[in-house]
Formats: sequence, C-alpha cells, structure tokens
Amino acid sequence: MSELQDLTTLVRASTPLLVIETVDEQRVIECFRHVIAQSLRPLWRWTLTDGLTRLDFAQRESQSAPDATATLEAIRTASEPGIFLLFDFHPFLGYAMTLRMLREIVQRQHSVAHTIVLIGAKIELPEELEALALRVPLSLPDIKELAGILRGEAAAWQNEQGRRVEVDGEAARIIVRNLLGLSAPDARRIVRKLIYNDGALNHADLPELMQAKFDLLNRSGLLHYEYATASFADIAGVSRVREWVQRRRAVFLDPSATPMLDPPKGVLLLGVQGCGKSLASKAIAGGFGVPLVRLDFGTLYNKYQGETEKNLREALASTELLAPCVLWIDEIEKGLAGGGDDGGVSRRVLGYLLTWMAERKAKVFVVATANTVDELPAELLRKGRFDEIFFVDLPQASVRETIFTLHLTRRKLDPTGFDLPVLAEASSGFSGAEVEQTIVSALYDAASNNVPLDQSTLLNTLKQTRPLSVLMYEKVETLRAWAQGRCVAAD
Repeated sequence: MSELQDLTTLVRASTPLLVIETVDEQRVIECFRHVIAQSLRPLWRWTLTDGLTRLDFAQRESQSAPDATATLEAIRTASEPGIFLLFDFHPFLGYAMTLRMLREIVQRQHSVAHTIVLIGAKIELPEELEALALRVPLSLPDIKELAGILRGEAAAWQNEQGRRVEVDGEAARIIVRNLLGLSAPDARRIVRKLIYNDGALNHADLPELMQAKFDLLNRSGLLHYEYATASFADIAGVSRVREWVQRRRAVFLDPSATPMLDPPKGVLLLGVQGCGKSLASKAIAGGFGVPLVRLDFGTLYNKYQGETEKNLREALASTELLAPCVLWIDEIEKGLAGGGDDGGVSRRVLGYLLTWMAERKAKVFVVATANTVDELPAELLRKGRFDEIFFVDLPQASVRETIFTLHLTRRKLDPTGFDLPVLAEASSGFSGAEVEQTIVSALYDAASNNVPLDQSTLLNTLKQTRPLSVLMYEKVETLRAWAQGRCVAAD
C-alpha cells in the first residue's frame, strides 16, 4: 500500500491523532491535498504566524486567533469533521489547558470526528497523549520525484540565465540515483548548487554531490567519509585481495545482472599492525569504484543507557542511504571486546551489528580490520558473517622492494639509485609502515648532515630500528600461527 493510500485510509477511518516528523512541510501539505480528493473532508492548516486557515479553497482571512487555546476551541466547535494540520504545535502541549483541550478533541468529547495532524522536525508528546497518537513516517522522494526536482531546477536556471544547462545524460541519472535518501528540500538545494557552480551537470559533480549528501546524513558525526579512495596500484602486496575484489565488482554494483550469484557482503582483514590493512580497506572501495565510509566505534559509546545502541542504529542507517559504498570498521575488536563492567553494552552492540550484517538489503560492503584475534567474538568469525577472512602478514622481500620503490618515488627520489634487494634483505621482519618510517628517519639524518639520502644512510637507519616483530615477537608469532590454515593469505 502506498503512502497516499495509507493516509487516505487513516483519514477515512477517522483516526483522531497523527504525528508526522519532517522538515518538508510542503510535502505534507501536498500529500493531504491528494488525500482530501478521496475523503472529501475540509483541510485546514495552523501556524503560529497565520493562525487557522483553510487549504482546500481560496481564503484570505484566518478563522481563529493564532494562539493555541483559541485554535483548539475553533476545532472543537466545528460542526463538520475536518483534517487539521498543526505545524510546530507540540511546544504548547506543555500547558495544562492546551493539553486537556486536545485530549478531549482526540477522545471525541463534545466534538465531531476530526483528524488532528501534529507536524514538526522532532515531536515529543506528553505520556498521556502519546498513547492516543499514531506516528506516521513520511517517505522520502523516489527516483521519479527526484528527477522532477532536477528538471525543475534546470528549467529555473535556464529562465534566469537565458541559456540551457549542459547536461550529461548518464551523469544526470547517476546524480538522481545518488540523491535517494534525501528530503526534497535537501535534494533541491544540492542540485541547485551543482547547476549554479558551472551551469552544467556532469561526472565532475559526483564527488561534491556525495560529500554534500554525506554531510547532511551524518549530522551526528559518527561516520567519516572519503570519496577519493586509494587504488590497488598505490599499495604493495595483497594480490589475492585485489583479485577477489575484481571478480566480484560487477556483481556488487549490479546484482540483477547475475541473479545466480549472491552479491558480496564483506571481508575481515586480520593481520600484524602496520602491514597495510587500512590502506587495503581504502583500496577495496577504490576497486569497487564506490565511496568509503569509516565507522569509529569510539564515537558510538555513550554513558547513558541505550544511547550507544541508538548511535549504532543511526550510523548504519546513514550508511545504507549512502549505498553503494564500503563501510570500513577499523580495529573492530576494540569496539566489541567488552568486559563485565559495561552493563552488557558491547554484547548488545554486537548483536545489533550481526543482525544488520545478515539482513541488510542495501549495497553496503563491510570491511572490518583487526590486529588481534583473541578479543574477537566467536560469533563474528563463524562462516557466513564475512565472505572471506584475509590475513595480512609481514611483507615478503619482493613486496618490501615494492614498498621501498613506492615511498621513495612519493618523496621525489629515484629508486634506481638504491640497491633495493639489499634494502629488502636488511628490512626483514619490517612492516610496510616501519619501512616508510625508516625512510622518513633516514631523510632527517641526511638533512642534518646536508647530504642527499643514499644507500648507506638507509641501511644504517634500518640497523638501528627494532621492528614490532622483534619487540612483540611472542604476540606476533602467536597471531601468525593462529592464521595459518584458518585464513586466506592476502598476498
């Protein structure tokens, strides 16, 4: 049943009190204009500035004073059942007289069967009224309505500027599709900005569109957004992860093309610290060609009962509205490894996350990274939670050569001026991050001596560095031993 059919049915059933939370007031009015065509009831609107005015035919003067008491009295004494849209009326329910009058109208005491609709961005009702109210979610614009908004804004710009908007048809379709999840005013504001930037709608507008959409959906600040993701060409190793993503890219982006194949859901990247799990997460998003959204569990937790779970629900809901995308949960073990002193919050968070992972319909690919396996809940590791568990090990000599090449090149140094096999051999046991920091330290040493970086300086710095595989030998070897035979090697 459509939204308009739902509202029409509720009005025909003489539902006494409806609550609609939205900032799109015009959309509510348009919905009820369609409703009265079926229910044949008078439609009224109340605002504090204009008072009570009728919407189903032209009328210049208000039918009551703007104050709440006079408005409710006018509604109570009306002889014909009507629909009354009360905008931002809920603050007045803190007054005993106003609350009592509305309750009597809703309970049909000395009044006919009106339908009262309370409308506002966020409406909190007194307990005695909440039990009598029915909250009705207002759906967001669909593809057809969003396309109409884009055409309308393009026509308005053309009338104003006297020339047509340059529109790339494919890009326009992508823009409309990515506006899903936004209210009509937000979508209109973004489209207007894209058009007024350069008088065109093309693929160059997509990064700005996605950033603007993310900013609107992430008002709580629980997510971190990155549109420009890394390429697999920018990282060394993880060749199996690269191949895995390439084989599944087409199915992830368009599951209907191959209905016999289940769309990919996510991977867990387990490995030694500094070996490139975070960079691989970004590269996976780049491999799929979609934005990356990072969820930081540290921002979720709140000392008040139920707030942590609420934050997680809001964050995941916002992520679904940004689909298709990759959701990166960094160091997931730290967010789910709760002790006995957290009141069961970590268990509830885990339960909701697992349920969402199993039941989500949106194209959200989950990439979770972890440095230790001991703190990971068994429920998260069982088969089916993730499509695959990859182990990102310490890089082999050939991979370390590539890492040296990448980081020297990024610093405008010619890799051919160094003996890379010798450097790779001298950095045995080093992670990618430790190789990079060695180059940084060697550059400082060379700068202090006013000489260019050379082979001997790099080798000397490597000899003075103790990698994590030495400092935390037991823990690193325990993790590597656990992963043997249990995980798929990332490289």
